[in-house]
Amino acid sequence: MSEQVHNRLAVVRAEHKVSRQSLAEAVGAHYQTIGYIERGQYNPSLDLALKISKFFGLPVEALFSLEPFRPLTDEVYGRNQP
Repeated sequence: MSEQVHNRLAVVRAEHKVSRQSLAEAVGAHYQTIGYIERGQYNPSLDLALKISKFFGLPVEALFSLEPFRPLTDEVYGRNQP
């Protein structure tokens, strides 16, 4: 069984005001696939993860991780520092 890949795709997509449809067209995927990825129901292939990262100009590890992401508010405001 494969591990769940955690992501921040919905947050980043909203920040950039990009629709699922627009992102899907840009990376050669179906818009429903983008929704499945955002909800954690589908792990993207390495190829798709890299295309999505390139689209947003971010390193892949800024969008996808095998570990759950800390909430952005914790990172921005410095709460719950380890």
